Parts: sequence; structure tokens; C-alpha cells
Amino acid sequence: MSLSELNRVEYEVLRATIRDRGTARLVAVVVGVAAWASLAVALRLIDQSGAVTLVPLLVLAATFEVNFFIHIGVERIGRYLQVFYEERAGSIGWETTAMNFGAKFPARGLDPLFSVVFFSAGALNFFNALATSELRSGWTLISLAAHLAFNYIIVRARFISATQRAIDLDAFRSLANH
Repeated sequence: MSLSELNRVEYEVLRATIRDRGTARLVAVVVGVAAWASLAVALRLIDQSGAVTLVPLLVLAATFEVNFFIHIGVERIGRYLQVFYEERAGSIGWETTAMNFGAKFPARGLDPLFSVVFFSAGALNFFNALATSELRSGWTLISLAAHLAFNYIIVRARFISATQRAIDLDAFRSLANH
């Protein structure tokens, strides 16, 4: 296989990886949120209280982390393609255009982390846990701390996500120049 053939195959495989992971991320979010909701409702119906009410939050947090992990990986592949395929060829393709669009029109962008969904689900989870806790102050504080930690993870991930493209772009440009 020639180098140009290898490059073509690599490009096609990486674009397919972006597509497949994008689909997997959407499925993971839908399945994870459905699992969280089902578990939260089931625990409420069987009248569980205490530490077990944090289990749905754990499912929600794991779903968010999977979503975030896949998002970061897809973005990194995109920056690789941008530097090693578009910039090296002296062309502007999808990756460069998408990055420029997001920078120029941030309010028109979508939230790839589904932050509002996860913030809302976390709030519902907290109020559900609070309703079953019989207002025991110790348990309420533990639950509040766990839910605030989850919100912090979302905020931190949004910050990382917002700065990642530029950081990865610089890193891949540095690698390309060596």
C-alpha cells in the first residue's frame, strides 16, 4: 500500500470513527438517561431511602462521563484531520469550517454534552432523593454534596470542551512541525 493510499484509508477510517462515535454517544445518552429515570422511579415506588437513592445519580454521572469521553475523542480526531489532512493540503474542509463556525457563531451551536439535560436530571434526582430522605439533615447534606459534585463535573467538562479544540489544534500543529 502506497503512502497516499494509506493516507486515504486512514482519512476514511477516521471520518467513519467520528460518525460512529457520534451515533454511539447519542445512543449512550438516551440509554443512560432512560436507565437513570427507570431506576429513580423504581426506587421511589418501592419506597427506598438513604444511600441507595444515590445509585441513580451514579448512573447519571457515568452516562455523562461516557458522553464526555466520546465527545473529547471525536474532537481530537477532528483536529488531527484538520492539521494533517486539511492544513497540509492547503485546503479548507469540514473540520476547519466547523471549528471556524463554532468560534464565530457560538450561540448557534448545539450543546454536545447535553448539559441542560444532565443538570435537569440531576436536579430531579436530588429532589427525588430529598423527598425520600425524611429530611434527615445528615443524609440531606450528603445527598446535596453528591449532587453539587455532579454539577461541578458538568461545569468543568463544559469548560474543558470549550477550550479543547484550540489546545488540541496547537498540539497537533506542534507535532506536524517536527
